[in-house]
Amino acid sequence: MQNIVKIAITTAALLVSMNVMAGGDAAAGKVASANCTGCHGMGGKSTNPSNPNLAGQKEAYLVKATKAYRDGQRKDPMMSSMVSGLSDADIDNLAAYYSSVK
Repeated sequence: MQNIVKIAITTAALLVSMNVMAGGDAAAGKVASANCTGCHGMGGKSTNPSNPNLAGQKEAYLVKATKAYRDGQRKDPMMSSMVSGLSDADIDNLAAYYSSVK
């Protein structure tokens, strides 16, 4: 039984560390974010109440939401067209940048 617990803890630690290592490049995301400022504001701080702030959002949420727009699982004509050409790496970079902005 103790071996099962040790294996479970080790597996969980590895999964958590793999998730951290898979993060994007915030510097590259900052450069790419220039395309987002029209709606989401400088640094992801929107001044338009109709558009959400991206600054400070959780990285995993930003990745999931952006991929959902790109892949058609979330529907918004503007967002879908803006993210349709983004690769997974591009999305990871943008998410890393916006999640780092306070």
